[in-house]
Amino acid sequence: MMWNWFGSMGWWMIIGSLLMLAFWGGLIALVVLGIKRLAQYGGPSDALKSDPLNIAKARYAKGEISREEFEQIKKDLSN
Repeated sequence: MMWNWFGSMGWWMIIGSLLMLAFWGGLIALVVLGIKRLAQYGGPSDALKSDPLNIAKARYAKGEISREEFEQIKKDLSN
């Protein structure tokens, strides 16, 4: 018995397999891109970095402001 590879069912099986592969490949690519974007833009930690007191602490640690300026900023922010 000879297999009929070029019959109607053979081509549909090949096309269906390719479409399924493209679907799952696209879905996996979207998930990977989503994870990359979340990692790139960060999550809640970015909100903590933009907190005024944390900014003042970072500036004080770098030596951009003096201790008196830092204490004044802390006092102003607590009000």
